[in-house]
Amino acid sequence: MPAPPPSPALERLLAGPAGLGTAAARAFHSLGPSEESGRPAGRSTDRRKATDAGTDAGTGTGAETAVRIPPLYCPDALRDDTALGEEVNNRLVDWAEEIGIFTGRLERLRTHQFGRLFMLAHPDCDDPDRLMAAARCGLAEWSVDDHWVDEGDDTEPELLGSRLAMTHAVVDPVRLPTRYLAQFEDVVRQQPVLRAFRSSLAHLSQIASTTQMARLRHELAVMFVGYGQEAEWRNSERRPAVWEYLLHRYENAFYPCMVLIDPVGGYELPAHEFADPTVRRTYLYAGMANVLLNDIYSMAKEDPGDTNLPNLIATEDNCSLQEAVDRTAAIHDELMHTVEADCAVLAAAGSPQLRRYLAGLWAWMGGSKQWHATSPRYQTAP
Repeated sequence: MPAPPPSPALERLLAGPAGLGTAAARAFHSLGPSEESGRPAGRSTDRRKATDAGTDAGTGTGAETAVRIPPLYCPDALRDDTALGEEVNNRLVDWAEEIGIFTGRLERLRTHQFGRLFMLAHPDCDDPDRLMAAARCGLAEWSVDDHWVDEGDDTEPELLGSRLAMTHAVVDPVRLPTRYLAQFEDVVRQQPVLRAFRSSLAHLSQIASTTQMARLRHELAVMFVGYGQEAEWRNSERRPAVWEYLLHRYENAFYPCMVLIDPVGGYELPAHEFADPTVRRTYLYAGMANVLLNDIYSMAKEDPGDTNLPNLIATEDNCSLQEAVDRTAAIHDELMHTVEADCAVLAAAGSPQLRRYLAGLWAWMGGSKQWHATSPRYQTAP
């Protein structure tokens, strides 16, 4: 059954703010699917009809189990510029090679199309340099998983806490006595993940204010807490309860990527609005909803024993994996409806920058959904 169309409040939000100084915030909304008939969007007409109501459906096939991805309550991508996505993706792979992350896996990295994700997620930016600023940060974050947690040749769980502490010392540059700082710098030179964080933040600082840089540093610190929690589950082989996993996904979510919405867009959300508790719980809930979408699309490539929400629900509720995926989708949709309602209230009372930021939040989730639905990273061979 398809999800209901977005509410009038959300449609008003996605239409963009009105009034003095808001033209830039409205500019990218003309690139929505229903108005883009003159330019290719990289997907078929039938696919577009299936998703225009804010839904998505598909099938993930694991080694032994086929799981149907139910319709998800989520906005659509506002633009799909294939050439721009390819340019960002190629430049991102070149940067990864230069830094030394994903060595031996660069062509697989290229097929995952992470550059396309950032093109889809930031439809108010056509500048590949600005998109690359966000893409480098995202790939640095994911390199922690791929090098130190999941797939790399250097996955030593007992070292993860120490490595995360060193990563934070790069993200929020540490100050040590000179003779000891030199020893730390030797470690940074030897660790591609640490070099990736240093390089990505240096590039980001060229377009982001000191306040925006501080916001990212804070969100990365929170994410590292989540990585530590996940490491405890792995080391102890303990399966968390569903409530504990949801808490984890509030901390280890997509928000460290989403926090860059305004610097990539070329504006700044005022500090008092960014820090407002209601605004904060809204954008963190959005990040959590989007990472649950990731959990659903990841089912095709994960093992039955992996820690994700569908697997945990299947165990805790003693239900089939398909039922667990459907229940995960229902939780995702519940979060999205809450975010939608909060955004409508905040947009009505907030500054033009807040309205633009909230519209950018929705655009980010729509772009992320489109990427998850099409990236080879989440597909399996027939």
